[in-house]
Amino acid sequence: MSRVRRIGMFLLGAGAVAAVAALVIRSQVESNRRELFSGNAFRRLAALGHMAGEPASVGSVSVLRDFCAWEPKRVLRKRGAAILTRMEDELLRKAEAD
Repeated sequence: MSRVRRIGMFLLGAGAVAAVAALVIRSQVESNRRELFSGNAFRRLAALGHMAGEPASVGSVSVLRDFCAWEPKRVLRKRGAAILTRMEDELLRKAEAD
């Protein structure tokens, strides 16, 4: 097999791995957002922890606003509000910088 062909096959394989990884990550993010509205408080707490590590986005801010309005437990509602405030501030700084 020629060197060019081996490089091409390697690049094709690397692209396929990257595409699969992107799909898995996307699935995990969607799953964690669904868990935010779970009936289980521990799952909601875990989902908040995941969202706290995510970069700010308009979609995340929207979901957190809905969560804060819906959440019956005060502790989780306050945690969600703190994450929401951080994300809103981050988006405002980003908008001012542009």
